[in-house]
Amino acid sequence: MAESSKRLQGKVALITGGASGIGESAARLFVRHGAKVIIADVQSELGQKVCDQIKSKFGDVVSYINCDVTKETDVENAVNTAVSTHGKLDIMFNNAGTFGNFDPTINHLEHENFTKVMDVNVYGGLLGAKHAARVMTPEKKGCIIFSASCASVLYGSMPYAYTASKHAIVGVTKNLAVDLGEHGIRVNCISPAIVATPMTIALFHDENIVNHIASGAASLKGVKVGADDMAEAALFLASDESKFVSGLNLVVDGAAHLRNAASASASA
Repeated sequence: MAESSKRLQGKVALITGGASGIGESAARLFVRHGAKVIIADVQSELGQKVCDQIKSKFGDVVSYINCDVTKETDVENAVNTAVSTHGKLDIMFNNAGTFGNFDPTINHLEHENFTKVMDVNVYGGLLGAKHAARVMTPEKKGCIIFSASCASVLYGSMPYAYTASKHAIVGVTKNLAVDLGEHGIRVNCISPAIVATPMTIALFHDENIVNHIASGAASLKGVKVGADDMAEAALFLASDESKFVSGLNLVVDGAAHLRNAASASASA
């Protein structure tokens, strides 16, 4: 890769949930584009394995730290480690998330599951934003990204806890964009389509089923999509190419949400 094409050259990024799925793809892509990356995850063995693979090709530009995003001390420590290791934090990608129990009916709503999903997806992301803002505010610059979901713009057949958490992330993103904008900090989120990741494959038990759902839902046909494509969206929001973009929910779903809305109108 030519030096001029490294869109994150000199930047430092912390990625929660970076040991697998979209987070792993983002970690690999960010490094390719010149960033130094800290992978924060609870999957220590997998996270270290990803780091070792990246280091074998790019050198000592990535590290792993165990981090449960629902524990503030873990998140604070991850941010502090990024700053103590690299002198700064430019990009905070709050990507860690969980589906929880995948039952789309309201009859099976359970407090314990709802609380767990909200703690990981929403509170964990807010902790990431809080501690990223703590170190970015004095520098008057920085970029915070959240992973939302197409569940933030689609309705029906999705678990209530998961849907509520992803709608909350979009609201949090917009609120933070206003709150932190005066300090030069940009805040955006990505709403990915369902793509084949370890989490979705475990949910549907078959990668082919996941790919079939993704292609069938999209209005845009003939495009094979995966976690790498969602990482590309994160790269855009992390880079200076989006330097005046803040408060955006970037939906990456091949216009599936428009198809869903059209179907709903037709059946009304």
